[in-house]
Amino acid sequence: MTSLREWLQQGEARLQAGPHPERARLDAENLLLHLIGKNRAWLLAHSDDEFGGCKSIGYAQQIERRFAGEPIQYITGECEFYGLRFLVNRDVLIPRPETEHLVEKVSDLAPLFPSPRVVDVGTGSGAIAIALAHEWPCVKVTAIDISQRALDVAKLNAKLIGFESRLRFLEGDLLEPVAEEQFEFVVSNPPYVATDDRASLTVEVRDHEPEVALFAGSNGLDIYRRLAPAAYSVLVPGGYAVFEIGYGQARDVAELFANAGFVEIEFAKDLQGIDRVIAGRR
Repeated sequence: MTSLREWLQQGEARLQAGPHPERARLDAENLLLHLIGKNRAWLLAHSDDEFGGCKSIGYAQQIERRFAGEPIQYITGECEFYGLRFLVNRDVLIPRPETEHLVEKVSDLAPLFPSPRVVDVGTGSGAIAIALAHEWPCVKVTAIDISQRALDVAKLNAKLIGFESRLRFLEGDLLEPVAEEQFEFVVSNPPYVATDDRASLTVEVRDHEPEVALFAGSNGLDIYRRLAPAAYSVLVPGGYAVFEIGYGQARDVAELFANAGFVEIEFAKDLQGIDRVIAGRR
């Protein structure tokens, strides 16, 4: 029977011929560890253990899925965001580390309000909404998505992480479900990829993540054009809109914010020094 070490070597060799050979070892190892439910220290100590049966077949199948370009998060069904573990599938965008800067920006501003009401537009997996509820026990969070299947994932994550009672989930287009309400924060990681840039995306993104969560017109600004004025209309005086933005979009989105009436417009940079989050006050 084949050992764990040998299966790992075979998985790595297969992925070396795939679209991301630079990650072959890490991906092969992560898939194996997830399948057997162990950590790297355990694997190092037990690499000569025999590995066979259904699990070895499952490992081979997962390696082939990764070889074809499927994101490892969809293969394992989970992703870490803001120190929390989220379930993900192809109905939701995979939460990125860059989006944590949005949570951090809202967390910086949240103390300005005694019990802030937050609405997360396009919640997807619920990552932003749940991370804010986790960070600030006093916030009241409403999470909206146009996709009921995405909302099902978000609700399950809220239940599993333990925040089901502190979040409200609504299906609808942008802020339409709460058009008559008011909030201290409107937050969003909206679709902002230009359809003209489709060919430049990696196979993981282009062929596997939901298009409705990615693309926003020929220049990627279609959702911002609608969301900025809608956000302004539901914010209390002094409230903030805080959105994630794409590379090179800072100037255009700032103009949309200004035209909607926002003041004190500022940006937060990601670890690469790119303007990744825009915030504006009503």
